Amino acid sequence: MISRLPLDEQLGCLRATLSRNDVLMEVLARTAGLQLPGWYVTAGCLFQTVWNVVTDRPPTRGIKDYDVFYFDDHDLSWEAEDAVIQAGRRLFADLPAEVEIRNEARVHLWYEEKFQVPCPPYTSTEAAIDSFAATTCCLGVRVEPDGRWRVYAPHGLSDVFNLVVRPNPVLAPRTVYEAKVARWLGQWPELTVWDWPTAGGRARS
Repeated sequence: MISRLPLDEQLGCLRATLSRNDVLMEVLARTAGLQLPGWYVTAGCLFQTVWNVVTDRPPTRGIKDYDVFYFDDHDLSWEAEDAVIQAGRRLFADLPAEVEIRNEARVHLWYEEKFQVPCPPYTSTEAAIDSFAATTCCLGVRVEPDGRWRVYAPHGLSDVFNLVVRPNPVLAPRTVYEAKVARWLGQWPELTVWDWPTAGGRARS
Protein backbone atom coordinates (compact mmCIF):
# COMPACT_ATOMS: atom_id res chain seq x y z
CA MET A 1 0.00 0.00 0.00
CA ILE A 2 1.25 3.45 -0.86
CA SER A 3 0.39 4.72 2.64
CA ARG A 4 3.17 2.47 3.97
CA LEU A 5 5.77 4.00 1.64
CA PRO A 6 8.12 6.85 2.57
CA LEU A 7 6.93 10.18 1.17
CA ASP A 8 9.59 10.36 -1.54
CA GLU A 9 8.54 6.93 -2.78
CA GLN A 10 4.88 7.98 -2.73
CA LEU A 11 5.76 10.90 -4.98
CA GLY A 12 7.68 8.61 -7.29
CA CYS A 13 4.69 6.28 -7.44
CA LEU A 14 2.41 9.21 -8.25
CA ARG A 15 4.63 10.37 -11.10
CA ALA A 16 4.93 6.87 -12.54
CA THR A 17 1.15 6.44 -12.38
CA LEU A 18 0.27 9.80 -13.91
CA SER A 19 2.83 9.23 -16.66
CA ARG A 20 0.60 6.44 -17.94
CA ASN A 21 -1.80 9.14 -19.18
CA ASP A 22 -0.30 10.49 -22.41
CA VAL A 23 -2.85 13.30 -22.68
CA LEU A 24 -2.00 14.49 -19.18
CA MET A 25 1.69 14.47 -19.99
CA GLU A 26 1.05 16.67 -23.02
CA VAL A 27 -1.07 19.08 -21.00
CA LEU A 28 1.67 19.38 -18.37
CA ALA A 29 4.41 19.93 -20.95
CA ARG A 30 2.49 22.46 -23.00
CA THR A 31 1.16 24.40 -20.01
CA ALA A 32 4.72 24.84 -18.76
CA GLY A 33 5.41 26.71 -21.99
CA LEU A 34 2.68 29.25 -21.24
CA GLN A 35 4.64 30.39 -18.16
CA LEU A 36 1.49 31.17 -16.18
CA PRO A 37 2.06 32.44 -12.63
CA GLY A 38 1.54 29.80 -9.94
CA TRP A 39 0.02 27.29 -12.33
CA TYR A 40 -0.97 23.69 -11.65
CA VAL A 41 -2.75 20.98 -13.57
CA THR A 42 -5.23 19.85 -10.95
CA ALA A 43 -8.34 17.96 -9.83
CA GLY A 44 -10.06 15.17 -11.73
CA CYS A 45 -7.53 14.48 -14.43
CA LEU A 46 -5.00 13.61 -11.72
CA PHE A 47 -6.87 11.50 -9.19
CA GLN A 48 -9.01 9.87 -11.88
CA THR A 49 -5.89 8.80 -13.75
CA VAL A 50 -4.75 7.15 -10.52
CA TRP A 51 -8.14 5.49 -10.04
CA ASN A 52 -8.01 4.15 -13.59
CA VAL A 53 -4.51 2.73 -13.24
CA VAL A 54 -5.23 1.21 -9.81
CA THR A 55 -8.38 -0.49 -11.15
CA ASP A 56 -6.76 -1.65 -14.42
CA ARG A 57 -8.78 0.67 -16.64
CA PRO A 58 -7.38 2.73 -19.54
CA PRO A 59 -5.65 5.77 -17.98
CA THR A 60 -7.88 8.37 -19.67
CA ARG A 61 -11.21 6.60 -19.11
CA GLY A 62 -14.00 8.76 -17.66
CA ILE A 63 -11.90 11.94 -17.42
CA LYS A 64 -14.20 14.82 -18.28
CA ASP A 65 -11.57 17.53 -18.75
CA TYR A 66 -8.12 18.70 -17.75
CA ASP A 67 -8.11 21.67 -15.37
CA VAL A 68 -5.31 24.24 -15.38
CA PHE A 69 -5.32 26.77 -12.54
CA TYR A 70 -3.10 29.83 -12.34
CA PHE A 71 -3.04 32.91 -10.13
CA ASP A 72 -2.68 36.46 -11.46
CA ASP A 73 -4.10 39.17 -9.20
CA HIS A 74 -2.51 42.03 -11.13
CA ASP A 75 -5.32 42.13 -13.69
CA LEU A 76 -8.71 40.80 -12.60
CA SER A 77 -10.48 41.67 -15.83
CA TRP A 78 -12.30 39.01 -17.81
CA GLU A 79 -10.44 40.21 -20.89
CA ALA A 80 -7.07 39.29 -19.38
CA GLU A 81 -8.26 35.83 -18.34
CA ASP A 82 -9.95 35.26 -21.69
CA ALA A 83 -6.72 36.08 -23.52
CA VAL A 84 -5.06 33.22 -21.61
CA ILE A 85 -8.02 30.91 -22.27
CA GLN A 86 -7.87 31.62 -26.00
CA ALA A 87 -4.11 31.02 -26.06
CA GLY A 88 -4.76 27.70 -24.37
CA ARG A 89 -7.42 26.74 -26.89
CA ARG A 90 -4.94 27.24 -29.70
CA LEU A 91 -2.21 25.40 -27.82
CA PHE A 92 -4.33 22.35 -26.96
CA ALA A 93 -6.51 22.28 -30.09
CA ASP A 94 -5.11 18.98 -31.36
CA LEU A 95 -5.50 17.08 -28.08
CA PRO A 96 -8.41 14.61 -27.73
CA ALA A 97 -9.62 16.31 -24.54
CA GLU A 98 -10.97 19.59 -23.22
CA VAL A 99 -8.46 21.71 -21.30
CA GLU A 100 -10.05 24.35 -19.04
CA ILE A 101 -7.84 27.22 -17.88
CA ARG A 102 -8.95 29.52 -15.06
CA ASN A 103 -7.39 32.41 -13.14
CA GLU A 104 -8.10 31.58 -9.50
CA ALA A 105 -7.59 35.21 -8.49
CA ARG A 106 -10.97 35.94 -10.16
CA VAL A 107 -13.06 33.11 -8.68
CA HIS A 108 -14.64 35.26 -5.97
CA LEU A 109 -16.14 37.45 -8.70
CA TRP A 110 -18.42 34.71 -10.04
CA TYR A 111 -18.54 31.87 -7.52
CA GLU A 112 -21.53 33.01 -5.45
CA GLU A 113 -23.71 33.48 -8.53
CA LYS A 114 -22.93 29.94 -9.68
CA PHE A 115 -22.99 28.05 -6.36
CA GLN A 116 -25.08 30.30 -4.07
CA VAL A 117 -22.35 30.62 -1.43
CA PRO A 118 -19.80 33.44 -1.17
CA CYS A 119 -16.15 32.77 -1.88
CA PRO A 120 -13.52 34.96 -0.20
CA PRO A 121 -10.76 36.04 -2.60
CA TYR A 122 -8.04 33.43 -2.90
CA THR A 123 -4.46 34.39 -2.13
CA SER A 124 -2.82 31.70 -4.26
CA THR A 125 -3.52 28.77 -6.53
CA GLU A 126 -2.83 26.48 -3.58
CA ALA A 127 -5.60 28.19 -1.59
CA ALA A 128 -8.00 27.47 -4.44
CA ILE A 129 -7.00 23.81 -4.53
CA ASP A 130 -7.58 23.65 -0.76
CA SER A 131 -11.26 24.46 -1.27
CA PHE A 132 -12.27 21.60 -3.57
CA ALA A 133 -15.43 19.75 -2.49
CA ALA A 134 -13.53 16.54 -1.66
CA THR A 135 -10.11 16.19 -0.06
CA THR A 136 -9.21 13.67 -2.76
CA CYS A 137 -9.53 16.47 -5.32
CA CYS A 138 -6.96 18.61 -3.51
CA LEU A 139 -4.03 17.72 -5.70
CA GLY A 140 -1.98 19.79 -8.13
CA VAL A 141 1.05 19.09 -10.31
CA ARG A 142 3.23 21.30 -12.44
CA VAL A 143 6.55 21.00 -14.23
CA GLU A 144 9.21 23.49 -13.18
CA PRO A 145 11.60 25.07 -15.73
CA ASP A 146 14.33 22.63 -14.70
CA GLY A 147 12.03 19.66 -15.36
CA ARG A 148 11.24 18.87 -11.71
CA TRP A 149 7.68 18.04 -10.76
CA ARG A 150 6.09 20.27 -8.15
CA VAL A 151 3.31 18.38 -6.34
CA TYR A 152 0.81 20.07 -4.04
CA ALA A 153 -1.16 17.55 -1.96
CA PRO A 154 -2.35 19.10 1.34
CA HIS A 155 -4.20 15.90 2.34
CA GLY A 156 -1.52 13.49 1.19
CA LEU A 157 -1.80 10.75 -1.41
CA SER A 158 -3.05 7.71 0.50
CA ASP A 159 -6.75 8.31 -0.13
CA VAL A 160 -6.12 8.90 -3.81
CA PHE A 161 -4.43 5.53 -4.24
CA ASN A 162 -6.81 3.74 -1.87
CA LEU A 163 -9.90 5.00 -3.76
CA VAL A 164 -11.28 6.84 -0.73
CA VAL A 165 -13.37 10.01 -1.16
CA ARG A 166 -13.88 12.34 1.81
CA PRO A 167 -15.86 15.59 1.92
CA ASN A 168 -14.04 18.88 2.33
CA PRO A 169 -16.74 21.23 3.71
CA VAL A 170 -14.77 24.47 3.62
CA LEU A 171 -16.51 26.18 0.70
CA ALA A 172 -18.47 24.08 -1.81
CA PRO A 173 -22.00 23.14 -0.64
CA ARG A 174 -23.11 19.61 0.10
CA THR A 175 -25.04 19.42 -3.17
CA VAL A 176 -21.84 19.91 -5.17
CA TYR A 177 -20.06 17.13 -3.27
CA GLU A 178 -22.96 14.70 -3.64
CA ALA A 179 -23.36 15.41 -7.35
CA LYS A 180 -19.68 14.71 -7.92
CA VAL A 181 -19.83 11.54 -5.83
CA ALA A 182 -22.80 10.23 -7.82
CA ARG A 183 -20.96 10.79 -11.09
CA TRP A 184 -17.75 9.22 -9.81
CA LEU A 185 -19.49 6.13 -8.45
CA GLY A 186 -21.04 5.61 -11.87
CA GLN A 187 -17.54 5.40 -13.35
CA TRP A 188 -15.61 3.88 -10.44
CA PRO A 189 -17.96 1.77 -8.28
CA GLU A 190 -14.98 0.52 -6.26
CA LEU A 191 -14.75 3.86 -4.44
CA THR A 192 -15.31 4.17 -0.70
CA VAL A 193 -17.19 7.41 -0.13
CA TRP A 194 -17.57 9.29 3.15
CA ASP A 195 -20.86 11.07 3.74
CA TRP A 196 -21.12 14.79 4.30
CA PRO A 197 -20.25 15.44 7.97
CA THR A 198 -23.79 16.37 9.01
CA ALA A 199 -24.61 12.66 8.51
CA GLY A 200 -21.92 11.67 10.99
CA GLY A 201 -19.13 11.18 8.51
CA ARG A 202 -19.91 7.52 7.97
CA ALA A 203 -18.36 5.73 5.01
CA ARG A 204 -20.21 3.80 2.38
CA SER A 205 -18.76 1.69 -0.42
